[in-house]
Amino acid sequence: MKTRRLGAQGLEVSAIGLGCMVMPGFYSPGSEEECIATLHHAADIGVNFLDSSDLYGFGKNEELLGRAIKGRRDDYIIATKFGNVRDADGNPDVDGRPEYVFEACDASLQRLRLEEVDLYYQHRVDPKVPIEETVGAMAELVKQGKTRYLGLSEAAPDTLRRAHAVHPITVLQSEYSLWTREDEEDLLPLCAELGIGYVAYSPLGRGIFGGEIKGEETFSETDRRRDHPRFQGENLEKNLKLVAPVTEIAEARGCHPAQIAIAWLLSRGEHIVPIPGTRRIDHLDSNAAAVDIELSADELATLDSALPAGSTAGTRYPAGAMKMLKG
Repeated sequence: MKTRRLGAQGLEVSAIGLGCMVMPGFYSPGSEEECIATLHHAADIGVNFLDSSDLYGFGKNEELLGRAIKGRRDDYIIATKFGNVRDADGNPDVDGRPEYVFEACDASLQRLRLEEVDLYYQHRVDPKVPIEETVGAMAELVKQGKTRYLGLSEAAPDTLRRAHAVHPITVLQSEYSLWTREDEEDLLPLCAELGIGYVAYSPLGRGIFGGEIKGEETFSETDRRRDHPRFQGENLEKNLKLVAPVTEIAEARGCHPAQIAIAWLLSRGEHIVPIPGTRRIDHLDSNAAAVDIELSADELATLDSALPAGSTAGTRYPAGAMKMLKG
């Protein structure tokens, strides 16, 4: 597996990572045994970059990773996140207070069965706490040997620049794919300027480029995508049409549309690492094979023309979650 360097502090990871949010059952029920087998297979084929969060399964995801990596710690680069919480009424909230940073990190390390996590992100920026205070606490975690590198997720350009002035930010994680391209305007150039790596979550558009979504009937009753405007009614009908040019290129090459979507992302810069999520070994193998696909100039031009920024119908999250982005 090819590798890529994220940031300027020495973090080197597999050219694609494995998003672990779907383990176990974030979108739909899943088998723990299947997830652990996939995590082990990832290391076997050189996909060593695992992405988790204390939000996923409210800690159960980290516990699963802790069980899976036992005895194989050196095979993985582990990233997790803090900051997405629930308020007293059970509604989504964000907590970036320094005292919470320390508390959340200790809890994640316990669930992961680790003394140190490789990369620790603030999952969402807390507008109530100056970023300098939050990152200052995160920097203390580095000094304490509890994490090696720091990251932010879904941060605004000014926030990222201010955070980086307190302590080097190694990675910015944001949604980026053929149907979510807004960061090309400001955040991707800023990352290149500051020497910050960029991790692209939902690189397959939450499955839209996976070829299995045919309509709303695809989703189970518990599938969270049912709440996302892009996967509803006329929006979904319009968005499914955007997949056509990706599928055409894939058919001409004899590969899967998801591989074309990943190859496109990899072509956008050496500081970009996509983290497609899956529980299935066959999907993992297919995603990993995309690392060796080099799209031609004509193919790239076709995709850029067919799916320009802003072409997707609907917001990427429900209204409440949208308010928590780019803080």
